Amino acid sequence: MAFIRRVRTKSGATAVQVAEYAAGRQRILKHVGSAHTEAELGVLLARAGELLDDRDQGVLELGVEPSPPSAALVAPAPEPVLLNPSPASGLAVRTGPGRVVGTDSRVLFEALAAVYAQLGFGVLEDEVFAALVLARVVEPTSLLDAARVLADLGQEAASYKTMGRTLTRARERGYRDQVATACFEQAVTSGDVSLVMYDVTTLYFEAEKEDDLRKVGFSKERRVDPQIVVGLLVDRNGFPLEIGCFEGNKVETSTIVPIIEAFQARHDLADMVVVADAGMLSATNLCQLDEANLRFIVGSRVTKAPIDLASHFRWHGDAFTDGQVIDTTTPRTGRNSDNDVKVRAEPSWDPDEHAASWRAVWAYSAKRAARDHKTLTLQENRAKAVIAGEKAARTPRFVKKKNGGATVLDEASLARARRLVGLKGYVTNIPATVMPAGEVISSYHDLWHVEASFRMSKTDLKARPLFARKRDAIEAHLTIVFTALAVSREVQNRTGLAIRDVVRQLRRLRSATIAINATSQTFPPQIPADKQAILKAIHRGGLTH
Repeated sequence: MAFIRRVRTKSGATAVQVAEYAAGRQRILKHVGSAHTEAELGVLLARAGELLDDRDQGVLELGVEPSPPSAALVAPAPEPVLLNPSPASGLAVRTGPGRVVGTDSRVLFEALAAVYAQLGFGVLEDEVFAALVLARVVEPTSLLDAARVLADLGQEAASYKTMGRTLTRARERGYRDQVATACFEQAVTSGDVSLVMYDVTTLYFEAEKEDDLRKVGFSKERRVDPQIVVGLLVDRNGFPLEIGCFEGNKVETSTIVPIIEAFQARHDLADMVVVADAGMLSATNLCQLDEANLRFIVGSRVTKAPIDLASHFRWHGDAFTDGQVIDTTTPRTGRNSDNDVKVRAEPSWDPDEHAASWRAVWAYSAKRAARDHKTLTLQENRAKAVIAGEKAARTPRFVKKKNGGATVLDEASLARARRLVGLKGYVTNIPATVMPAGEVISSYHDLWHVEASFRMSKTDLKARPLFARKRDAIEAHLTIVFTALAVSREVQNRTGLAIRDVVRQLRRLRSATIAINATSQTFPPQIPADKQAILKAIHRGGLTH
């Protein structure tokens, strides 16, 4: 006798099978399918029942005769609208088999859409733009493939031409400015913007020729492809505030001032602290920031230490204690006498008294020193291997050529480098009376937030504009990425989970659309407790599904 068998799988799904007893054991005749929701389970049970009930199909696989139905295998449908009423009994009855015509992850889309609206991006009044942003959060892809992603999210996608017109509209109507304004309001509401952080990255193109925007420039990966330079300004928690696009050959240090000025003008700000890494340290842009009455904290290059710490080295040697902090001055350019090596005490920087210098804070870490020593030893060994002819490479660090052309170890440079291990410097125009050295250091260390936002943009959101060629299209693409970054960061802040983890977990919650009796209805999935907690965090305690 054949019967229907339900088995729980390792993944948590329920497998529906048609089986029989043979020689005292159960034998699987047909695997009907696996269900992840109650709706899918009901449909699979109905399908298994049809296999047993259908006399016209003859014999089941392996020669088993179908058995007559003895009881209903599917519970009554929760919505009577799917059934036709029976005039004789007055009860709702099913006149045909139900079919799952589609499943989707609309639960995920609706959760992200709620964040999009709460961030104030609804001011754009553009549903197609919103759909493109949320599709990029879920699965970054081309504009042509966005329709597939949106369909999987239970949304009816606009045509490809309409999407293209949306990008044009985004440029013409200044969507980026409106998004940036909404981001600023969110940052002010949830925290403060008295301290902002800036960094840059490059996005390259696999193109043969340069143009006005895509140009060959400096690349950390040593690429020779045309590229663009992208600057990103975030608050101290990594929430995006401003984004800018520059020519690929533009020097990174020259990008910070235009971004800051645009941000300052947009929001009518006069007092804030800008934090950037050592790559932004140039005499020109620091003076420009200071002239604009902006305070800054930037990383200093370790090569500046011998000048900044000259008096310390004279009076105390090169020995430091773990956690030691030295608050002194650094010349704006070249050398000056603001830090007199004849005086034992370090000068306390004053903007009026030391107009030719900035304030410099140097900190020593034993952990950093151990790491630096390890790096220098590796570089020394590499240099020795090249000198000995054991390894062919470009001239590495600590290798110099003598007059005869022979290569030797640059022991003086190596000794100087070892003397400075463990030191990290910070340059600022904020007096110690306003911000103590410890706060200067901790503020700079928050820079990892902007680095994390860049990583998210380049990996999770795939910011590199593979399918854009013209400047307008590239700018529109970056506007979508900028908006998607804001949504992603907010989701992470609310849930405490990486955006990829949130998408992975919630995308599995599939709603099922079932067609029966010439009509259809979509059933929401059963949501486990852990997923409900994620949704509750995203909705901030609002109603979940």
